[in-house]
Amino acid sequence: MEVRIVNQKECKRFCKAMKYMDENGNWISEDVKPLIHTKLIVQNCCKRAFIRGLFLAAGSVTDPEYGYHFEIVLGNKRETEEVTAVLSAFGVYAKTAKRKKNTIIYVKEGSQIVDLLNIMEAHVALMKFENVRILKDMRNTINRQVNCEAANINKTVSAAARQLEDIYYIRDELGFGVLSENLAKIAELRLEHDDASLKELGEMLDPPIGKSGVNHRLRKISETADVLRRQHEEENQ
Repeated sequence: MEVRIVNQKECKRFCKAMKYMDENGNWISEDVKPLIHTKLIVQNCCKRAFIRGLFLAAGSVTDPEYGYHFEIVLGNKRETEEVTAVLSAFGVYAKTAKRKKNTIIYVKEGSQIVDLLNIMEAHVALMKFENVRILKDMRNTINRQVNCEAANINKTVSAAARQLEDIYYIRDELGFGVLSENLAKIAELRLEHDDASLKELGEMLDPPIGKSGVNHRLRKISETADVLRRQHEEENQ
């Protein structure tokens, strides 16, 4: 984007208004000239316009489908400090990095990018960004729940397999006579219903017991099997 002012008098007026020239018409040195004079952005509306113009001239934002990244490319450290100060006035705290000869300020948090789009009054872009962000968050939440449920299922299946292994070991080595009546009953039920949940096993008993009670009895059976295995190993040494 390019703006041309062909009238010399108007050009000087513009440069003075933008603080590129002093009141006497002398150019302000690049070493001391700020990116934007603080007198020009006293009001919040002026700060918004400055950020919006700076973004259009030297900024970019990544498609939220592929990640969250907002950046503005600046010339030097002084300009970076000026811009970060303006952004911080709106509660946006950007990070900085060097890229070749330039310095960039960037934001990677989705919520902060939404704030920036709102600051620049880019409301259509904000709504599109938020829609993508909501869908991504929803997909991530569903994936976490599915993974968690899959892990729980695997854990349950592994536990049931160990329980069956211990029960078979006790039955084949010494028989259920080494177990108390309560433990023998739950062992028999587990063999008969190897795919039943702890709750279902507990409801099959008379009187029925809860999940914790079933789990306690199965744990005692596993402990008994471990003792028998150790005794068997010691006898064979």
